[in-house]
Amino acid sequence: MEYHFSKKVFFPFDKAIERTTEELKKQGFGIITSINIKKTFKNKLNVDFRNYTILGACNPQYAYEGLLEEDKLGLFLPCNVVVQEHDNAEVEISVINPEEIVHHIDDLNLKTFASEVKESLLEALRNI
Repeated sequence: MEYHFSKKVFFPFDKAIERTTEELKKQGFGIITSINIKKTFKNKLNVDFRNYTILGACNPQYAYEGLLEEDKLGLFLPCNVVVQEHDNAEVEISVINPEEIVHHIDDLNLKTFASEVKESLLEALRNI
């Protein structure tokens, strides 16, 4: 099983972040964190890095249901989504696979829940 799902898009990096945010919103996810890795590495390490942003996506309903089922699930929240621009200028969007995260937890309800979250993330990814 893969720990992520990815797709390449044919529009600029900033547009990819915008479209990703819009499609996640349609699935009930909001962006609660945004980490600009390029800027962070420049400020903290004084090194240049490609455009790379980690979006922390949270669907409050899923988070609530998941935490009711497993109180340590917060370790895996929010669901990370990466938008990156490769050296060849291709832009790639990747979403976490929640099923892989809960793979080792012996809880059928949680595994079913992870499948639902995965489908929502995949729907957003397909529509970008």
